[in-house]
Amino acid sequence: MNYENYDPIFPDQPVVDQYLPIWASLSAFRSKPAFIWSEDGTTNISNGSTLTYAQLNDSVQSISIQLLHSLQRGDTVIILCTPGLELVEIIFGCQRAGLLSVPIFPPDPSFSKQNHHHLLRALSQTKPKAAIAHHDYITKVQQYLSLPSKDKKLAQMLQNLKWVPTEDVKHKNADSSLDSMSYDGCKPDETYLIQYTSGATGIPKPVLVSAGSAAHNVRTARKAYDLHPNSVIVSWLPQYHDCGLMFLLLTIVSGATCVLTSPAAFVNRPRLWIELITQFKATCTPVPSFTLPLVVKRGGVETGSSPINLWSLRNLIIINEPIYKASVEEFLHVFKPFGLNPSSISPSYGLAENCTFVSTAWRNDDHSGNSCFPVFPSHNKLLPIARLASEEEEEDMDIIVVNEHTHEPVDDGIEGEIWVSSPSNASGYLGHAFLTQDIFKGRLSNKVSRCFVRTGDKGIVKGEERFLFVTGRCAEVIKLPNGQDIHPHYIETAAYNSCPQFIRGGCLAVFDVSRMIVLVAEMQRSEKDNKILRNICERIRENVFENEKVDVGMVVLVKSGSVPKTTSGKIQRWAAKQYFLGGKMNALMELKFDNNGGFLRSSNGRGSYGEGEEGRAVIAEEKEEVVHSLSSAPWLARL
Repeated sequence: MNYENYDPIFPDQPVVDQYLPIWASLSAFRSKPAFIWSEDGTTNISNGSTLTYAQLNDSVQSISIQLLHSLQRGDTVIILCTPGLELVEIIFGCQRAGLLSVPIFPPDPSFSKQNHHHLLRALSQTKPKAAIAHHDYITKVQQYLSLPSKDKKLAQMLQNLKWVPTEDVKHKNADSSLDSMSYDGCKPDETYLIQYTSGATGIPKPVLVSAGSAAHNVRTARKAYDLHPNSVIVSWLPQYHDCGLMFLLLTIVSGATCVLTSPAAFVNRPRLWIELITQFKATCTPVPSFTLPLVVKRGGVETGSSPINLWSLRNLIIINEPIYKASVEEFLHVFKPFGLNPSSISPSYGLAENCTFVSTAWRNDDHSGNSCFPVFPSHNKLLPIARLASEEEEEDMDIIVVNEHTHEPVDDGIEGEIWVSSPSNASGYLGHAFLTQDIFKGRLSNKVSRCFVRTGDKGIVKGEERFLFVTGRCAEVIKLPNGQDIHPHYIETAAYNSCPQFIRGGCLAVFDVSRMIVLVAEMQRSEKDNKILRNICERIRENVFENEKVDVGMVVLVKSGSVPKTTSGKIQRWAAKQYFLGGKMNALMELKFDNNGGFLRSSNGRGSYGEGEEGRAVIAEEKEEVVHSLSSAPWLARL
């Protein structure tokens, strides 16, 4: 597929980094902001919080030269920088140096809060030669290594690293001139990034991404969202992987401007997101689906001092399927008076195994009236995330729905597993040869075809326009006693709607234990009245049965922050199940029901299902190999 170019003199580049010197050489872009950083949750931008295209290109060139003084091309480096413009510079600097980078959120260097499991996993699996971090962070790591009570395994890995302070590679003078003919950064077929999967359905896995696949992916997204040099993007997503990282690359490929802030700043004050859209007249912003109800509830629409104006927004990109139509309608009802255009709603789909972007239901060039909200069709309360091409149309992203057991395509209207084949497909999982073969080499049964990535997501195609809906995940489908299947998010939604004044939205997890459906829900506050807690459990069970015809066997009410999540806000039901079985939930109330809705057992404040003969039997039956997934950053506990 041929992609549009915004200057015919400069064709699309094979890797994203090679766009930078091109933009920096043009007078119209030299002083244009590429990235703007909003610090401390405010919209006041200081002079030091902007990187122009020329500044970024010079900085990236200088960083790449300095890195190669102590490292060799092809070395693996782990990036432990906090969110900000420095992280952006380091990521691009590593690509230009030809290094394989592993960006992860830096855990507290005291490592005293058991928050280093993901770092330990990354060090063990990727075996980096060096770590790049701020000097102060490195100093604290050295202090930790001098402690007698340190974790020996972690300490050994940290000691084996060559520590590179960001100050050393950023502020030393170097020849910043770059001859595009002698570019020696990552080549299209070389792996330049290891990004971890979200951990939504299992322990996060390291995905190998080539520079060419990443470039193809963001060019495809650029075309899908019609982005160009006049586009202004606002993003608070984590910059280490998936959508947050992709939008850094997408900004450069589009010649656009991207306004960044941290996830913590957004969670502390959700109104900041819409204030940044207003101030910078943003045209595009990607957010997880939980953002919409969170901003409606905590956005302070009427209480903020600064005005809100969303008229400029062309793409409100909603990720983290499934996407409920009701939450989008509620958000539109609140913000349409502030200029939000319903046609900007862009339900989208992506996954780490395809770099990030896969599809969107939004269309810019469609005049049929069927490809914009609110006339999007819905399926079981959900919005579509793609409109599949007809056989006459040539598409670069081949998306099909297949029977996950027979590997045969299913007819439209039948649910199956979503498969994706594209030049954006990642290369596989690092150190997981069998799993790579299983997931990245999917082939249709009894048919010669190219390889597909098996997404593990359930989907269904509906209607003449062939809209694709993501309905849930294959690994999380719950089999009911009547033989029917249900996705846990439907049960969680019904449970939340029973007591929204007590339960935290987006903080519920449903799973089955020995054919019993267990629902864990976070409370907004630590209620101590057992009568109130028991009444909430009863209302949850009643509302779930009334709306979904599902009998919940046990309701567990837990303290705020107890339900594990990924960095993008997805519920980790598998981890919640393990916490529950291990008695590690901060439970306020557990209420177990019989088949008639009566109480079999109740307890408060124990979180101890694993105690006693019954609990031990269940644990023995359900036991799996589990390592605590701490891919979520500390700010997630506040969502």
